[in-house]
Amino acid sequence: MSDVQTNAPTLSDDRLIVALDVPNAVQGLALAEKLGDAVSFYKIGLGMLTGGGLALANELKQEFGKRIFLDMKLFDIGNTVENAVRGLAQFDLDFLTVHGDPHVVRAAKEGASGKDMQILAVTILTSLDRQDLDAGLIKPGDIQDLVLERAANAFEAGADGIIASPQEAALIRALPQSEGRLIVTPGVRPAGADLGDQKRVATPAQAIADGVDHIVVGRPVYHAEDPKAAALAILDEMRSPQAQRPN
Repeated sequence: MSDVQTNAPTLSDDRLIVALDVPNAVQGLALAEKLGDAVSFYKIGLGMLTGGGLALANELKQEFGKRIFLDMKLFDIGNTVENAVRGLAQFDLDFLTVHGDPHVVRAAKEGASGKDMQILAVTILTSLDRQDLDAGLIKPGDIQDLVLERAANAFEAGADGIIASPQEAALIRALPQSEGRLIVTPGVRPAGADLGDQKRVATPAQAIADGVDHIVVGRPVYHAEDPKAAALAILDEMRSPQAQRPN
């Protein structure tokens, strides 16, 4: 895997996180090889957990200097979350997701104590709409209002950042509690891309302009005929005038 290059600031930009949503570590390494020095930050989620995901995270981090976002969306009683996070923190990863319930966030922060791994709280999944929330017996209200409420509560519980759709990014960035905290958004699709199962989306440029720190992109990259070219096109859009944040 000598082609998984590192330290290429002229190409890569860690504001772009590529989701390695492929079945196993072998395919994940193959994709990282294709992307080479264009990508410096990768997300590894539940779908690869039984396919060598932790081993891949460690290899990309330790051998190739990549940053790693472990997307586990942990949710359990506080003691269990704390112990799970303490175990994961030993891998020297960069981001870990938990659900945004305050007791979960507090437990995760305790488990990560003394480590550099940052805890990101999930507000409402970007694949959900109001009908989905009704089916899950989530309290009534506009999704944006619920996301803002969950984000504020998670920040107050100590979350280092928030996972939210780009459509809520500007509103979250306006919260007083968001100062110095991260906003990381899935549900980002280049103009003309297939939305897949995402329902609350925006383009890379719009997400960055709205105050997002990192965007997560998967299928538009790994389904592309040339994944590296697709990643570079997203990076170009993120650096375009349209991505400039208003003063």
